[in-house]
Amino acid sequence: MTIYTIGFTKKSLREFIETLRAADVRCVIDVRLRNTSQLAGWSKQPDFEYLLTTGFGIAYEHHPEFAPTGEMLDEYKRNGDWARYEARFNSLLAERQPPMWTQENACLLCTEPTPAQCHRRLVAEYLCVLDPLLEVKHL
Repeated sequence: MTIYTIGFTKKSLREFIETLRAADVRCVIDVRLRNTSQLAGWSKQPDFEYLLTTGFGIAYEHHPEFAPTGEMLDEYKRNGDWARYEARFNSLLAERQPPMWTQENACLLCTEPTPAQCHRRLVAEYLCVLDPLLEVKHL
């Protein structure tokens, strides 16, 4: 099974949807803590879910159990210490132990344009521990 990841920042809606279509993504798994923020632009809930499901036939699920805490995210935004954030987030996942889902052709969604310093990469790595046969592709 393959899991994809994508960030919506610096992408037009057209580019975002065409990228999902090219990868044959069938479900977007939103791992953002704050998916209703004004900063979310076209990916703001509840319109985003409607757009994906009704407009493009792509399922949508919000899984905040894969998101950092508000305090953790705010601290990282203040100090930019990725190493500390990564360690704290990985500890949070180990504590929460969120389960793997069975959705094929799923794509983890978060904000950052690249996975390097985004928690969606850490979530994907966590899921690979749960299923060592899982392949990750960053879109």
